Amino acid sequence: MCFRQNILGFDFNFISYSDVFEMILRWRNTGHARLISMVNPYSILLGHRDRHMAAAIYASSLVLPDGVGIVLASRILYGSRRSRTTGPALMLELCGKPGLRHYFYGGSPTTVQRLAANLQRRCPGLDICGWYAPPFRPLTEQEDNDVIARINAVRPDVVWVGLGAPKQEKWMLAHQTKLRTTAMIGVGAAFDFHAGVKKWAPCWMRRCGLEWLYRFFQEPARMARRNVDNVIFLYKVLMCRYAKFTANVVSENTSLRMEHSSIVPDDDNLILSNAPEQPEIIYSEPIPQEV
Repeated sequence: MCFRQNILGFDFNFISYSDVFEMILRWRNTGHARLISMVNPYSILLGHRDRHMAAAIYASSLVLPDGVGIVLASRILYGSRRSRTTGPALMLELCGKPGLRHYFYGGSPTTVQRLAANLQRRCPGLDICGWYAPPFRPLTEQEDNDVIARINAVRPDVVWVGLGAPKQEKWMLAHQTKLRTTAMIGVGAAFDFHAGVKKWAPCWMRRCGLEWLYRFFQEPARMARRNVDNVIFLYKVLMCRYAKFTANVVSENTSLRMEHSSIVPDDDNLILSNAPEQPEIIYSEPIPQEV
């Protein structure tokens, strides 16, 4: 079951990992690649600042809540209890399912090779049809065409993209009509976690929604900006909740006022007034007295 909620201008799909797998299977015969974006508070604020990032999120068939901040926003705005769907966990879930062919794009040559080896050890029967580690510079047109031909030659079901936001989202959008694949999924740090280059937060911290704190202590300089954006994100969510509450109060008051004003007597000669009713005064001619 998929629940859809709009959070600061972007529609999120709250969906289970197994349902993501089922949707990819249904997309196989559609004839074009689908985008799956893993979006956290940092990604939302990037979308507010960068129209190309926003376009990539809007073009995604699934926008998944990759961050405890999104779950908290859902609770504040809609009063609902939802679970997040993280990139590293989704990678393990889909690699553990039979019947999918996987391609990995991103990371360094060492990282992507270790990623493929570790996943094959962890997920017996995993079908990896290729990987490519792009250089840390923009590709030339010829290099990009070679990469496209390379991926299309093996026809993967899923292309995992690990370039980090917003680069990976923009890359997926630019290649959506060029690649013969079922789905492209931008997962960022999942490459480093499953390759063993960086430590993934312990299970108990992930369950408690404290993965951001673990990453902050690992990379304080890099994560500092994101934590500032988390505060800005929460402020915007609270302002949105306040505006929504105020709009509901105004709407209820307006409805109540219209309801009462519609009760008007049929007598056209009666004037409605807030002034207190005055007693009726009757004037008459004095009766003459007999002498």
